[in-house]
Amino acid sequence: MRAFIIRLILGIVILGVLSSVLITEGKWQTVLQGVGIVLGQDASSKVDQFGQASKGVTDALNGAAQGTFNTLTSGGTQPIDYAAVRNFLDGIPTRPATRIPSYDRTKFGPAWADTDHNGCSTRDDVLARDLSSVTKSGHCTVTSGTLADPYTGEAIAFTRGDTSSLAVQIDHVVPLSYAWQSGAYAWSDDERETFANDEPAELLAVSGPQNTAKSDSGPSAWLPPNAAFQCRYVAKFVAVLVKYELTITSDDRAAVSSTLQGCR
Repeated sequence: MRAFIIRLILGIVILGVLSSVLITEGKWQTVLQGVGIVLGQDASSKVDQFGQASKGVTDALNGAAQGTFNTLTSGGTQPIDYAAVRNFLDGIPTRPATRIPSYDRTKFGPAWADTDHNGCSTRDDVLARDLSSVTKSGHCTVTSGTLADPYTGEAIAFTRGDTSSLAVQIDHVVPLSYAWQSGAYAWSDDERETFANDEPAELLAVSGPQNTAKSDSGPSAWLPPNAAFQCRYVAKFVAVLVKYELTITSDDRAAVSSTLQGCR
């Protein structure tokens, strides 16, 4: 019995070391397979393919990394451990130079689908979350409110209307086109729709003009003009890539790394 316990402990230690190496190389699926071997395939199959494998291993290895990952992907406002974000960035594979199908927005499903089945569109969910002094028409439709815009640092009044709604728009932190080129082209339609409507991790209510200026750019081409939000922005960008096992361009890796140098 004692010998068995010793072998078990040694096995756990070895698995932890191997997992750490594989995480650094961005090989999440290999780690997941190892977890399946140890826990059994039934347990492994319950791990969410969208990032929960990497998150689960991170949870076991580093409590600070767990808290940071949870904060960034749940829309929390707690302090960020930027050392953990740097480690996350190191584990993201560089986007390979391969031919992929042309980007098609319709492959991500209808805009603002009610994927959480609460009866409201994702857009209204985000507006209700991010605006203050919110008024609604009925249970869901946000008709007015005030946004403390993270991208500009300014207060923006929102009034629903054909043109007035453009003042506040919903931004995908990792643009859909960027995600497509980073691996989402190979997902199923349902997986892409889930990504496009991931309200806590991926979506922010922001200045309409800044959302337009950003377009489908990565951090090397665009950062929020509000310098106070740049650290959190690139941290969220990294966390979304990790959660969805997406790649990053070499230019964006360099831009994120440079930004993170000044983050505390």
